[in-house]
Amino acid sequence: MNREEALAHVREVLPEQRYIHTIGVMETAKALAEKYGENVEQAEMAAILHDMAKHHSRDDMRDIIKKEQMDERLLLFHHELWHAPVGAYLAKVMMAIESQDILNAIRFHTTGRAGMSLLEKIIYLSDFIEPGRKFPEAEEIRKIAFTDLEKAMRKTVKQSISFLMDKKARIFPDTLECYNDLMLQKEKSKYE
Repeated sequence: MNREEALAHVREVLPEQRYIHTIGVMETAKALAEKYGENVEQAEMAAILHDMAKHHSRDDMRDIIKKEQMDERLLLFHHELWHAPVGAYLAKVMMAIESQDILNAIRFHTTGRAGMSLLEKIIYLSDFIEPGRKFPEAEEIRKIAFTDLEKAMRKTVKQSISFLMDKKARIFPDTLECYNDLMLQKEKSKYE
């Protein structure tokens, strides 16, 4: 699977606005990968494919989650979370992506998780701060992301949790674990 094939696939399965978002995520991920020394090609591929299942039907995604024995807690939460693990599955079986790091970057781009790799953090942040995101928090975090990736991650996860709390929505456990892990890493770095 090369870049052009991946772009052609997502162009077919995503509406125009979501495709434009994907290009923004790809460009942001490439820039962050260059800044922080991550594999640019892997960042580009994960970004291109991160939303490939976004417009699958809920029934199809539910079936894949059950059939592939994914974390069934997902089914207790808003279906917006489902496209990430389903997308990782489809990237593996349809697009022949073998890199576990790319697959994890796709899988956890909505929830985050404890122990995220650099690539996972880059895709998570890129999805939040790509140029099409115009809300004030994205503008603020966009500036921070290119100087302090960890601080940008903490602010993004905190913003996501606050947003969900304001909506009185449940928060997936991976997101809470991600926040706690990021805060623990910050505390540890004070003593090193």
